[in-house]
Amino acid sequence: MRQLNFLIIFLVILFLVIFSLENTLPATIQITPSWKITAPLAVELIVVMGLGAVIAWLFSSWASMQGMMQFYKKNQQIDTLQQQVTQLSVKIDERKQLSASAIDVEVEDKTKAMS
Repeated sequence: MRQLNFLIIFLVILFLVIFSLENTLPATIQITPSWKITAPLAVELIVVMGLGAVIAWLFSSWASMQGMMQFYKKNQQIDTLQQQVTQLSVKIDERKQLSASAIDVEVEDKTKAMS
């Protein structure tokens, strides 16, 4: 996998070098009516590609952070639900014990009444 990554990076850099050597003519970019930039076309395009990569990285980081936050919230919900299940299980066990002892009392009362 590292070799594949190296190959891709190498090819991109090679492409940028060849592109830069072939496009040395100056080009003017007008950002605002009063602000113009004149530089070689290759430099301008490489800078714009770099800005695009930074913006893509920022959006990727933001999306990753949102995913982690959702994962954390879901884990909190799971923990809350597990606690509720445990509490309800204890209540059910207590009610079973109460109903079992009530049945025992009824049986004892009937036994005493019969004797």
